Amino acid sequence: MAQIPKYELLPETKTKEMLELFKGERTGWVLVGPKKYFFPFKFIEQGAGFYNFKARPDDTWVMSFPRSGTTLTQELVWLLSNNLDFDTAGKKLLAERFPFLEFSVFNHPDVTCEFLKMNKDDATKQELCREIAKPGYEIIAAIQSNRFIKTHFPFSMLPGLLDIGCKIVYVARNPKDVSLSWYNLNRAIKTQGYIGDFPTFWHYFENDLTPWSPYWAHLKEAWSLKDHPNLLFLFYEEMTYDFSKAIKKVAKFLGKTYSNEEIDKVANYLNIKNFRINPMVNCSELRACGIIEEGNFVRRGGIGGWKDVFTPELDARADKWIEENLRDTDLRFPLFNNNN
Repeated sequence: MAQIPKYELLPETKTKEMLELFKGERTGWVLVGPKKYFFPFKFIEQGAGFYNFKARPDDTWVMSFPRSGTTLTQELVWLLSNNLDFDTAGKKLLAERFPFLEFSVFNHPDVTCEFLKMNKDDATKQELCREIAKPGYEIIAAIQSNRFIKTHFPFSMLPGLLDIGCKIVYVARNPKDVSLSWYNLNRAIKTQGYIGDFPTFWHYFENDLTPWSPYWAHLKEAWSLKDHPNLLFLFYEEMTYDFSKAIKKVAKFLGKTYSNEEIDKVANYLNIKNFRINPMVNCSELRACGIIEEGNFVRRGGIGGWKDVFTPELDARADKWIEENLRDTDLRFPLFNNNN
């Protein structure tokens, strides 16, 4: 019998409150496992399929909390693993080359019906709307090796993954930048449909009430495994500070060697100015279907964007939250000073 971690329903009062602000969910949410990871109600239906997903030794994964540099890391890992095949990367969507395991959980049936109506005159777009609602564990199971898989699940929700032998790159980013980027995407993508302001979103974020939260539990699970030979724990800040060095680090982990000229070519290809307008990676297919707003998936990149939005009061509150959650760990974000 398929296993599924224990879960509980979000209390009714909080559910009613959040349904008023997150219009992409229509039923409610569940808190999964002892750390109470936060997911839409559809997890009850599909959770066992993800929890019991059959990974393969030759899989390559990118894992992260949302908005931590995941898409950039995916394209980097794919290129390095595929002998810098820029030709295929320029013709085939990243979502096809490197599918997202659990996106189906965030496609409420009512919202999927709305997507289908929005695209009623285009059979190709309708097929995409149906495809993103299909469980990723079914779609990815049918892909031949070697597979590339994206997930935002924490390690505890993919038990035994490291022991199978696959390679996993986990990318982390400081919580202030994550929260702002996550807020912007929650407003832009209709599967979330957030209509509130940023301070309210921060309240949910710091109280572990946004998808894939708790943020700290997620990172600490990965950090505790950072010395495993099949895991590379990478900071987004590393990539923004010295991208060429980070590329070489990832290449070494993947067992690949490239010349400095080739590394420079990768760095230029993935430069944020080029990356932002690359239709193979910027969710152009979802924009075409009206599922995500124009120009809101790959945004500005970099670090420190939170400084333009956080008030002094919110900044102090965030600093206190960060300090409290770093007390029991040696995890530290490089090149990131909460007081700057």
